[in-house]
Amino acid sequence: MAEHAARSCCLGWDFSTQQVKVVAIDAEMNVFYEDSVHFDRDLPEFGTQGGVHVHKDRLTVTSPVLMWIQALDIILEKMKASGFDFSQVLALSGAGQQHGSIYWKTGASLALTTLSPDLPLHQQLQACFSISDCPVWMDSSTTAQCRQLEAAVGGAQTLSCLTGSRAYERFTGNQIAKICQQNHEAYSHTERISLVSSFAASLFLGSYSPIDYSDGSGMNLLQIQDKVWSQTCLDACAPHLEEKLGTPVPSCSVVGAISSYYVQRYGFPPGCKVVAFTGDNPASLAGMRLEEGDIAVSLGTSDTLFLWLQEPTPALEGHIFCNPVDPQHYMALLCFKNGSLMREKIRDECASCCWNEFSKALQSTKMGNGGNLGFYFDVMEITPEIIGRHRFDAENHEVPAFPRDVEIRALIEGQFMAKRIHAEALGYRVMPKTKILATGGASHNKDILQVLADVFGAPVYVIDTANSACVGSAYQAFHDLTGGTDVPFTEVVKLAPNPRLAATPSPGASQVYEALLPRYAKLEQRVLFQTQRILE
Repeated sequence: MAEHAARSCCLGWDFSTQQVKVVAIDAEMNVFYEDSVHFDRDLPEFGTQGGVHVHKDRLTVTSPVLMWIQALDIILEKMKASGFDFSQVLALSGAGQQHGSIYWKTGASLALTTLSPDLPLHQQLQACFSISDCPVWMDSSTTAQCRQLEAAVGGAQTLSCLTGSRAYERFTGNQIAKICQQNHEAYSHTERISLVSSFAASLFLGSYSPIDYSDGSGMNLLQIQDKVWSQTCLDACAPHLEEKLGTPVPSCSVVGAISSYYVQRYGFPPGCKVVAFTGDNPASLAGMRLEEGDIAVSLGTSDTLFLWLQEPTPALEGHIFCNPVDPQHYMALLCFKNGSLMREKIRDECASCCWNEFSKALQSTKMGNGGNLGFYFDVMEITPEIIGRHRFDAENHEVPAFPRDVEIRALIEGQFMAKRIHAEALGYRVMPKTKILATGGASHNKDILQVLADVFGAPVYVIDTANSACVGSAYQAFHDLTGGTDVPFTEVVKLAPNPRLAATPSPGASQVYEALLPRYAKLEQRVLFQTQRILE
C-alpha cells in the first residue's frame, strides 16, 4: 500500500505557443516524468513557424486547432509507450497560452461525449470547429474592435477598472467581436467559445469545461471584482455571447472526472479529477509559489513582472487578473519590451561585449549613480509607450552621453525603478515579508540582482522555472486534492524545492531609492510627453 501511495501523482499540462508539455509530480513534489511535442518539428504538416500562422497583413496570427489535439494524441501515446502508469494519476490540471480562443461548432458537444477509445482524438474531432485556424495572443488585428469596446463602456480607464485591463488587440472579447463582424456565419454556427485553457480541459473532460476566473480575466469581458461576465462588454462584442461562454468558475475548481475515453484507452482511473485549467501566466505564478507581497521578475528578451495583490488599482498600463491560488486576491502582470536585448546592447557598447566588465561597472559605481538617471528604449516600450535613449544629470538636465560605467548603472537602475513605479501604480506595496523571485537569463548575474534587491528593498531569490506553467498546474491539482481553498496553497507545496537566496538589500539602499523614485517617475512623464509629441 505504501509503495502504491508513493507512485501516486498529478499531471500538469501546458498548451503553449510552440508545444504541448506535460509533467508528472508525486506526493513529495518531485517531478519524475516530463515530455513534450514541438509543433513545428513534430507536426510539420500544419506548416507553422513558431507554432503559428502569420497572415499576409502581418497583424493576423492564428494556430490550427487540430494541431493542438494531434499533439495531445502524440504525447499520450509516447507516455503509454514509455510504460507510464496512468492508473496512478489522482488528478490533472493544465495551462494554455493566454488570449487564444477556440470556436466549437454546433453539435460538437455530442462528439465530445461519445468518443470511441479505438480512435485518436484528432480523427474524431476534426469536424467540430466552426473556425479551424484560431486567433492567438500574437494577433494584433482588432484595433477597431478595441476602440469600439472602450467607447461602449465609457473609456479605456473605465474598462480597465471593470475588467482589469484596457482594451488590447489580443484579448478575447475583441477577437470574438472581429469574428462576429467579419465571419458572422461561422459565429452563428458556434455553440461554445473556449479559451485555449478551457478547450484543453474540455478534451480531458469529454464535455465543455468552464473558463476559470484567472484566465477569464484576460478577455476584457470578466468583471474582476464580481467575477461575472460584464453584460455591457458582452453586448458590445457579439450577440448571444454569454450562452456561448458558459459560467466562469474559480481557478481551483474540480470541473469533473476524466472522460471514459482516457480510462479505456490509456488506463486512467475513473475517479481521476480534472481541475480547471488556467492561463500560462497564472499557472506560472502557482509554479513559482508566489505568496502575498511577492514579486516574480522574468529577465528575458522581454522583462515580465508577476505581482501578488490584495487591493488592485487597475491602470491604463499592465493587467490585473484574478489570483489562481487565492480567489480573494489578485495578480498583476507587467511587460517591458526592452529587456535583455537592451542590456546586451549596452554591454556591447560600454563593456567590450563582456558581462564580467559589465558587472565590474555595477560594482564600481555607487547606488543612485550620483543622481544620473537614464531611459533606454531602442524599440517602442509597452510600459510606458516611450522610444529612444534619454539621459538626465543630477539637476534634471538632459545630456547626450554618460561615462561608460555610469551608463551601465543608469540602464540597470532605470529598468528596475520603472518596474517598481509601475508595480506600485497597480496597487503593489513592498512588505516586510516581500521576496523577489528572479528567473531568465539575467538572473544569473549576481550584480544585476543586487541592484534589483536595492531598488525594491527586498531579498532576491533565484528559482528554476523551465516548466513553471506545467509544474504550477500540477501543484493546482494537488491543491484541490488536499482541500482546495480550505487549505493554504503554501501548505500543499511546502515540500517543493526552495528558491536560492541570491541578493539582499545593501545598507542605506532604501533611503537612496526612496529619494530617487519620485524623480524618476516625473522624468518618465516628461519623456513620455516628448515621445507623444514626436509621434503626433
